[in-house]
Amino acid sequence: MDKKLYDLMDWAEIETIVYSEHDHPENILGPHKVKGGVLIQAFLPDAKTVFVRSKKSGMFIQMSQTDEDGCFAALMESRKIVSYEYVIDYGDGKEYWQKDPYLYGNLIPEQALEDFNAGKAYDIYRYLGAHPVAVKGIGKDVLVDWNPMAASTKRSDMVQGTFFAVWAPNAMRVSVVGDFNQWDGRRHPMCRFGDSGVFGLFIPDIGCGDIYKYELKYNARTIALKSDPYGFQYEDSMTMASIITDLQNFLWEDAEWMQKRQKIQITQEALNIYEVSLDGWLSKEDKDAGKGYRDAAKTLAKYVKEMGYTHIQLMPLMERVQKNSYGYPTVGYYAIRSCYGTPKDFMYFVDYMHQNGIGVIMEWIPGYFSTQEQGLAMFDGTCLYEHLNPLQGLHPFYDAMLFQYERPEVANFLLANALYWKEMYHLDGICVGGMETMLYLDYGRKEGEWIPNRYGGNENLGGIDVLKKLAALFHQKEDGAILIAKEEMASLGVTDPLEDNGLGFDLKWNICWTSDFLKYMKLDPLFRKGSHGLITMEMLYHYSANFILTISHRDTWKKKSSLFENMPGTIYDKFSNIRVGFGYMITHPGKKMLFMGEEFGVEDRKNPDGSLDWEQAQSKEHAQLQRYVKDLNMLYRNHTALYVMDYRQDGFEWISCMDADHSIIAFLRKDQDDILLVICNFTPVLYENFKVGVPFMGRYKEIFNSDRTIYGGAGYANSNELTAKEVSWDGRSHSIAIKLPPYGFCVFRAVSEK
Repeated sequence: MDKKLYDLMDWAEIETIVYSEHDHPENILGPHKVKGGVLIQAFLPDAKTVFVRSKKSGMFIQMSQTDEDGCFAALMESRKIVSYEYVIDYGDGKEYWQKDPYLYGNLIPEQALEDFNAGKAYDIYRYLGAHPVAVKGIGKDVLVDWNPMAASTKRSDMVQGTFFAVWAPNAMRVSVVGDFNQWDGRRHPMCRFGDSGVFGLFIPDIGCGDIYKYELKYNARTIALKSDPYGFQYEDSMTMASIITDLQNFLWEDAEWMQKRQKIQITQEALNIYEVSLDGWLSKEDKDAGKGYRDAAKTLAKYVKEMGYTHIQLMPLMERVQKNSYGYPTVGYYAIRSCYGTPKDFMYFVDYMHQNGIGVIMEWIPGYFSTQEQGLAMFDGTCLYEHLNPLQGLHPFYDAMLFQYERPEVANFLLANALYWKEMYHLDGICVGGMETMLYLDYGRKEGEWIPNRYGGNENLGGIDVLKKLAALFHQKEDGAILIAKEEMASLGVTDPLEDNGLGFDLKWNICWTSDFLKYMKLDPLFRKGSHGLITMEMLYHYSANFILTISHRDTWKKKSSLFENMPGTIYDKFSNIRVGFGYMITHPGKKMLFMGEEFGVEDRKNPDGSLDWEQAQSKEHAQLQRYVKDLNMLYRNHTALYVMDYRQDGFEWISCMDADHSIIAFLRKDQDDILLVICNFTPVLYENFKVGVPFMGRYKEIFNSDRTIYGGAGYANSNELTAKEVSWDGRSHSIAIKLPPYGFCVFRAVSEK
């Protein structure tokens, strides 16, 4: 090394590069103007000789090795910094041409970083993570094409590569590691961008399919490998290595669906959801054969369409580590589960559903996250995403970490994530799970295991603020996408508007109804009269929220117990009970959701992956129940009285809710054009001449009966149209006399004589 070059060396700084402790490697590595030209430095471990080739002049300059660990330097006689590349000999007889990552600066707009630190960069996923990009120019003058894979923007004069960015404010040093650099954290240290806490680096000539992680140096002795919090795809759920992928160039064909969705007012629409675990939908043979999102799309769409459901709700498909964990807790919030395919495979899944007229909702868990060491926990060596105090951080009920919602960047991470699934994957809604921890500091904790808020209460003020912001942002575009609350504490105001100090959600699971309904249906019919209020109580609070009536995985698969197993009596009684129960559910005010398999009376819920016995579904009794549910779904979709006025008091009217001795209820469902009379008999008693009060003189035609032989019943029905008589009953001036089957569910359409 000549003296001129030697005098330009900053040996203390070079040492921090060698020991990989520098958070501003761009201050040493890459090109820098100095007296006499441009000083270029590189750290290339194991290199024998290195030349710099100027792209402008084509001139080669041999670099001097300034440190035995792999530091090289050269002085280029030039008045300004020009583009160049390295030609490297590692002693294997080959030449390796490599562009310098430190020739390019920060690609993230300054405003995006400022907004991120303020908690309002709601599209930050477009910058953080790993993004295939193309750049032109060098330094601060670089131009960026954030979608270089689009055919219309491909340019040969731009440098292709991947831009990496991650938020890790307390790390000493952050590097990108992967196969492209032998997983050596010394080779690609990232640059800290001001006071934002974000590290970033553009690495030329790597792209889609390359695997990477972040190596974080917490202190002089501690190094950790972490998955990318904003990673779009993982290699698998064991290694948790991220994969560079392109999300922008999928050819969507659901424009008609998306345009139609914008006009929907969900509270006035039919919403009948089929809840699905993809683990269970795909059989073991399917999974062994490598089938995933694309195969599931075809079989699931066909089945759901045939059965008459309007939407599916997927249990969480964000990447996780634990097997058989029902999708909880999450590790990769921005990554679709890799075991069933790529992000574009899942886009195909959603697109295919939309083309078949089926909406797609997915459960999302912002309440807590996995303690898995490669995930968010202790991400930069500190409690970055979680609370430091275990009374606020680690949750004993879930054995998971709680987010520190008060930190703007953490709130931003979650809010952007919800919008990401809606925007990038065209989801029609998200169902927010784990809300209890976001609402209440003491949820699932004993006395002394939680810390009150600043006002001394148990409300989680940070979590509530995030939920309100989520509702405002989610509905900002008025694109018809919906927010559903899976909330188990019967909290008030969840579906109230934000301007009324509500949370602004569209719909909310009615956990209380589900609990009461299942308790009632499990009872021996002879003892149901003592618990009659379990099936009538819901109407006392029904109009306090926009409820969905649910029989979900938490009520069956999670408890390893199906509805069929819980029904009393003989096999015949079990199926009859399920029929009247489903009839009551589908005609009761509120939207609907049923977990897969219950529609055909699956008997065994003990399979850990939730897979269904479709051979069982073909047996006579199960197939009859499946046909019944299909027809019930069609009844629901074909009669606006069953959904248009779900949340209006004039859409429902009790006829009889006090007949506990007979365990029979009767009610009306109404809208402006239709009136339906519903009668449910929850006992095995046949009534040949059962009187029911009716709203007016008119004709009443039975349009649905659960006891038809095609459903497995005995065939007791009301085949003739009935005319009301002036006989007072149930507090009404008119009534009809019907044949009410054992465990009977009957629906009559009313036509006034006026």
